[in-house]
Amino acid sequence: MNRIGKWVALCVSIGVLAAGGDASAFGNAASGGSEGAKAPAISEPIKVEKAKGADAYTVAETYEKAGKLEKKTVVVRGKVVKVSKGIMGKNWVHLRDGSGDPGKGTNNLVVTTQDVPNVGDVVTAKGTLYKDKDFGSGYKYQTIVEEATVKP
Repeated sequence: MNRIGKWVALCVSIGVLAAGGDASAFGNAASGGSEGAKAPAISEPIKVEKAKGADAYTVAETYEKAGKLEKKTVVVRGKVVKVSKGIMGKNWVHLRDGSGDPGKGTNNLVVTTQDVPNVGDVVTAKGTLYKDKDFGSGYKYQTIVEEATVKP
């Protein structure tokens, strides 16, 4: 595939990610916790106990300490509120634990993984945290955890 074809494929993949993995909803991108895809609004309150261990953080702490945690391993426990499968060769999982500020978008953590949890599952994600990750086309994440393992 030539360079232009790869660029178009990347843009379409990112657009599908923003639409929640549903190509029929392409173009409904919103921001939240990043300039990238937004997890859906949740009506019931979420309260998930923080993971255990030295590398454990709440969703809010990943935003508060992003500068210190850049390119370090983090462990976050949260409820899966959205899963977008197979975008750019990975699955994009949105986690919430009840911490953070919805108005500032610090209540939603995006995790990329090869695992496929179900929406509603409470999981523990372990991966590398990146700050201000820019995928291009306006999809920039203030905080994202990449190459994570996601386990119940």
